[in-house]
Amino acid sequence: MTDIIPPSTATDEAPEEAPRPGVLAPLRYPMFRLLVAGRTVTMAGNAVAPIALAFAVLDLTGSARDLGIVVGVRSLANVVFILFGGVIADRLPRQLIMVGASTLACLTQAAVATTVLTGTATLPVLIGLSAVNGIATALSFPAASAIVPQTVPAEVRQQANAINRLGFNSAMIAGAGLGGLLVATVGPGWGLAVDAATFGIGGLLFAFVRVPRLAAPAQRKSIFTDLRIGWAEFIRRTWLWVVVAGFCVINAVLAGSLMVLGPVVADAEFGRKAWGLVLAMETAGMVLGALLAMRVRVKRFLFYGVLWCFADLWLILALGITPQVVPLLIASFAVGFAVEQFSVAWETTMQEHVPADILARVYSYDMLGSFLALPIGQVAAGPIAEHFGVRQTLIGAAVLCGLATIAMLLSRDVRHLPHKLTASSID
Repeated sequence: MTDIIPPSTATDEAPEEAPRPGVLAPLRYPMFRLLVAGRTVTMAGNAVAPIALAFAVLDLTGSARDLGIVVGVRSLANVVFILFGGVIADRLPRQLIMVGASTLACLTQAAVATTVLTGTATLPVLIGLSAVNGIATALSFPAASAIVPQTVPAEVRQQANAINRLGFNSAMIAGAGLGGLLVATVGPGWGLAVDAATFGIGGLLFAFVRVPRLAAPAQRKSIFTDLRIGWAEFIRRTWLWVVVAGFCVINAVLAGSLMVLGPVVADAEFGRKAWGLVLAMETAGMVLGALLAMRVRVKRFLFYGVLWCFADLWLILALGITPQVVPLLIASFAVGFAVEQFSVAWETTMQEHVPADILARVYSYDMLGSFLALPIGQVAAGPIAEHFGVRQTLIGAAVLCGLATIAMLLSRDVRHLPHKLTASSID
């Protein structure tokens, strides 16, 4: 069991300086390279998929409400199955779970692409296949997050998390741009086909990952007992549930604003290809942000990361107040940069303060809390915008993001949780 150091016992004095590992040190480990390669390939396709699916639904029905239902059902399936994904990832080899989930995602996305390309897509079919794809994601997410510290030593975790995100954010730049181009030229069906292919390649790469198995418990417990243990570990860490609660609001707002209302504004104001470029610019900011995040040396890494969450509202405000390409590109880049500061801080903090044998379950509660309101945000965005107007809805969404960030920072544990000092100790 890894104990959390109470904020009151944290010291402002740094220990004796140890050599700082190189920023590319995690790439010396073959299993980490395979893991990053697989996740990078699948994220390239996943950058294409939201754009392609959004415009496939809009082409089919022309309704923001229908689009919200399709993406909301996928998120709902994710929420329902995410906890079981965490239990399975703490019981079975995590790489095998990732292979199985990638295969299922490949098949579902191929089916969606086929129906769109052949003109046989219907709203119920898209809803059903999106639900299955959400299940595949729920099974893979806890395993993919918890396996990272099994592929590298503890002293390079921060760099490994940054490289991991740098890889798939770089892929998302190309993927988002390609998604906008495919939708504008040959149609959304081909974008969905590309996503299916990337899941197939990613699953093949994951099949070659080999990591030591975690020690099995002396007595096998029931799934529900494992869930209770994971919940107890989650809830006793105040910093953890406070941040997850904040992101329950932030993620719901972002999903409704960018996944549902973003394409609507794009169709009305500046075009589908430009929307793909806006999303690609966000991932460009993420790339630069990851390069900085792997070098950051602060004593309160979580506090540092949460401060950057104020930037989440910038792109939403730009979309509502000035839906023009240049301001949106600037705001999108700035938001992407900020997102990486939080993400690397969060991943590193989780891996430092949560024991490895329950990490996937705690990740699953993290993901459940963060994603819990996604279906509500996605489904509600269309009706709210129809009632109050798109501009007013986006401005209100930005205000909610700011309030959620303030609420997280009110927690003393969030502000004072120490960054555990390893070989990359703080000067």
